[in-house]
Amino acid sequence: MLTAHPGLPEFDYIKPKTLAEASAFLAEHSKDARIFVGGTDVFVRMRDGFWKEKYLVDVKGLEGMKSVSFDPRAGLTIGAAVNMNQIAESAEVKAHYPLLAEAAHSVASFQLRSRATIAGNICNASPAGDTIGAGMVFGGSLSVHGVGGFRREPLDGFFLGPGRTQLQAGDVVTAVHLPLPPKGAAGKYIKLGRNNIGDLAIIGVTALGWRDGETPSGYRFRIALASVAPVPLVPVAAEKILAEKPITDAVIAEAANAAMEAATPIDDVRGSARYRKLMVRNLTKQAVAEVWGRIQ
Repeated sequence: MLTAHPGLPEFDYIKPKTLAEASAFLAEHSKDARIFVGGTDVFVRMRDGFWKEKYLVDVKGLEGMKSVSFDPRAGLTIGAAVNMNQIAESAEVKAHYPLLAEAAHSVASFQLRSRATIAGNICNASPAGDTIGAGMVFGGSLSVHGVGGFRREPLDGFFLGPGRTQLQAGDVVTAVHLPLPPKGAAGKYIKLGRNNIGDLAIIGVTALGWRDGETPSGYRFRIALASVAPVPLVPVAAEKILAEKPITDAVIAEAANAAMEAATPIDDVRGSARYRKLMVRNLTKQAVAEVWGRIQ
């Protein structure tokens, strides 16, 4: 009997003992090796024939990959192999970055969240990634080990297109770093899907706001949009409106319209481009209004 999902192809399982060994192997086999951590995307795409790597390189057991730590001066560090359920339930994340916990909890189902990782969600570079927006509005960065050693990669500018990032052959993301949030900051993530559980975002809106005496409005907002452009989108014009004009319902609506104008979505089976643009406006207005009500 024919089946649309015939099973996984054959591959060699590689488990390096050090980051140096992992980077060297990945660089040497750049055309036919792929990093394996949670596997929620890797196995599906290999099963469906989109990815045909000969080697899966398991890095989740390497040093620092499974830890979560918070420093009151440096901020939050999440190991690349920490899963979404751990992030959503972490006392430190919920206390200092509740927006991230909210986004992590929105990913797929409980079962998938027990495997899916934030590093995988980011490095997969899907425009619909649920936790990417939180990482961007907090000014996050990645710790990356390559053949030349460690470096930091800011999320700003990290995404080059669907499935494309600044990562090079031999690179292994070891951790996600979020700096200390601004004092009194509040955030909101709104995900629109075809159902409440388990669906990819038709659109996603992440908003973070806080008091800032250096702006004309006295406040500053960071906004990130998911699933409305080839890469996760920051609507700069919308942020500028909220920084420069006294915050009112009309100004929030103006910023939401600016966010809608910045979006360049496509038509697909989950929603039309027109529907997505209109929902960017509606949900940006809702997210910013909710944040505004909490930071006043």
